[in-house]
Amino acid sequence: MRKIILLITCMFGISVFSQIKVLKNESLVEIGKDNSVGLYKKEDKYTVNYQDLNTSNLNTIRAFSFQNLNGDVSGLYKLIMDGFISAPEENIVLELPNDIIELHYEKNYGQPTVQFIQYINKNRKYVGKSQFLTQKQVDKVFGRTNGKYTMYDKASGINQEGNKKGGASTASGNNSASGSKKKTKK
Repeated sequence: MRKIILLITCMFGISVFSQIKVLKNESLVEIGKDNSVGLYKKEDKYTVNYQDLNTSNLNTIRAFSFQNLNGDVSGLYKLIMDGFISAPEENIVLELPNDIIELHYEKNYGQPTVQFIQYINKNRKYVGKSQFLTQKQVDKVFGRTNGKYTMYDKASGINQEGNKKGGASTASGNNSASGSKKKTKK
């Protein structure tokens, strides 16, 4: 009888003081990726991951995140694509909640490219730089080639759906006035 009571108390003690808990698995969805740059979604938070070329350790992965409050993902995509059409003279500076991002445009082998420059925690001392991306690579990162761009276009509001039915889509950077110009340049 003693052995049975001792066995029951030991089993009860192990189950009460266990250290491992099963947590809810929140899925990270890949929108698009090209080489070392990718766009990911977790709930309504979007993250751009990239391999930092500014460090001596090429295994350093950096990221910057933001929420898609007012169609910000579509707005960022449009801003980047507009820079391919008419390259800005200076870097485009964007302030995110935790970081400052600059879009640096440069021609590489005669082809326009863009690079993300991240000032980590808004500190000019800590700088991360992505690889240079062509227009096709940006399309791939933002899910334009695999159709996953609908994940952030739907979240940006009802107006996007109305524009798609009418034939013009502001999310893809096309409108009736400049749509043909942007579609032919690839």
